[in-house]
Amino acid sequence: MTDKKTLFIDGKEVEFTDERNLLEVIRKAGMNVPTFCYRPDLTSFGACRMCVVEVEGRGIQSSCTMPPENGLKIHLNTEKTRRIRKTVLELLLANHDRNCLTCEKSGNCELQQYAEEYGIRNIRYPDKELDEYHLIDASSPSIVRDPNKCILCGACVRACTEFQGHSVLGFANRGSKTVVQPMNGRPLGQVDCVNCGQCVAVCPTGALTIKSDVEQVWSEITNPDKKVVVQMAPATRVAIGEMFGLEPGENSIGKMNAALRKIGFDLIFDTNFSADLTIMEEATEFLSRLKSGENLPIFTSCCPAWIKYLEMEHPEMLNHLSSCKSPMSMLSPVLKTLVPEHFNIPQENLVVVAIMPCTAKKYECKRPELTHNGRPDTDYVLTTQELGRMIKEAGINFSALDPETPDSPFGEYTGAGTIFGASGGVAEAAVRTAYEFATGEVLQDVDIKQMRGTSNRCKDIELDLKGTKLAVRVVSTLKEAEKSLREIKEGKAQFQMLEVMACPGGCINGGGQPRSCDNSKIKEERAQGLYKEDESLPYRKSHMNPSIQKLYQEYLEHPNSHKAHELLHTIYTNRFAGSYKDV
Repeated sequence: MTDKKTLFIDGKEVEFTDERNLLEVIRKAGMNVPTFCYRPDLTSFGACRMCVVEVEGRGIQSSCTMPPENGLKIHLNTEKTRRIRKTVLELLLANHDRNCLTCEKSGNCELQQYAEEYGIRNIRYPDKELDEYHLIDASSPSIVRDPNKCILCGACVRACTEFQGHSVLGFANRGSKTVVQPMNGRPLGQVDCVNCGQCVAVCPTGALTIKSDVEQVWSEITNPDKKVVVQMAPATRVAIGEMFGLEPGENSIGKMNAALRKIGFDLIFDTNFSADLTIMEEATEFLSRLKSGENLPIFTSCCPAWIKYLEMEHPEMLNHLSSCKSPMSMLSPVLKTLVPEHFNIPQENLVVVAIMPCTAKKYECKRPELTHNGRPDTDYVLTTQELGRMIKEAGINFSALDPETPDSPFGEYTGAGTIFGASGGVAEAAVRTAYEFATGEVLQDVDIKQMRGTSNRCKDIELDLKGTKLAVRVVSTLKEAEKSLREIKEGKAQFQMLEVMACPGGCINGGGQPRSCDNSKIKEERAQGLYKEDESLPYRKSHMNPSIQKLYQEYLEHPNSHKAHELLHTIYTNRFAGSYKDV
């Protein structure tokens, strides 16, 4: 038994264990100090100096970089620490574009928040000169970069490197000329960015924001000649409520349906339906490959950031990808094909909008492979944040809404479709169906808990398909995916299926979700919300969905049929060696 380790915070004795730094101990004790650059899931950087504390015998220290020690006496809010923080804020504001009222992050900006908390009313330092202003970069389909609002905290640089291993963003120049920018100062849309949006998620100001399609969607909704249908991804339902005071992980799908109707969408469907459809196609494709031994391991193809990464960095391995479209890109052509017939709507008047947790979906919907007769299958993608903004703009009291159901037939789904939103969910859903397809027997225990969890970014699971051993690997972040790709190339891989999600923890932590980067527990709470819904549904295997069965009987014939391939499968593009140009 080890001795108890304690330190003192403002005179209060506080126990600590394996916390990495003083800041974590402070927060664990229910107290806090401000910070811009610290994020629990990233390495400590100590750039902003907002989290300074006074340590007896040590003087002023950065709490995010100093490890805890037994017996330390720490003071959080001394005259000296408050003066340092206020000076930091003044310096940042002097160099900042302060058009706060029209900023995308207004009301959700940490610089704005701390300036208010510390009562910054006058700035003693001169504003930066007009010739020092940078052009706003809106070249990416997913992300807008405004260097004039950057405070050089480095969180975006670390997220890109530590999550994706990609280093799209970096520091350039020195001293007062220092900026964060893509390589050689090129526009974001002309470098190998995968559009994951994790840089946006960790940015404390309006320097990196989601490229908004809200106004375009409002225009479509208010056009009397258009019929606008909407689908929403699994992960959105356990996060949207956070924007309206609900707890992380609370399933708000019923309220979402009600809000979408009040906003003016004509028909409401659920991407969970096409997640079930994805499993029908992907499980069948996987079993075929398992039988032939070709193109194994199979790679899941639901994450557009992962797809783009593979196209750019490892195009020789594209044959490992499942040819299945993502659930969003499966449902959209189904809607464009069948909704006009079922609901008597002229196809040219139909607009499909997708509500996604993911900024990379904005890129995905513009891929030329995902169009038909020159029109995109998905016309617009809105993130969870953008939907929240529309709900507020419409004056809807979200928390007071009575739950409503989606429209049929593309609103019915199983628990397998729901868990797509968490890392491991796609593989778990696939195995539930693949087992029964392969063995002809009923899988009694559908909870494959070894595949779950948001803290471990690489999980290896061994399963038994009635004598056939199956090894599955589940990874989140492209940095972890890269390690698996190297194993495959070196002939060391022992798995037959690789599930990859670019965002840590999966879609629940997508770049378009409400902010969660300063609380790593939120990811797990959102995941648990999905698993709770899975357990509550009458069907928990994709092939048991009655609406999916009917779709095959009446239109698609059977999984991997010629019709299914035309509508639900796609091809990929070699974007290697500088040939890349964003769509």
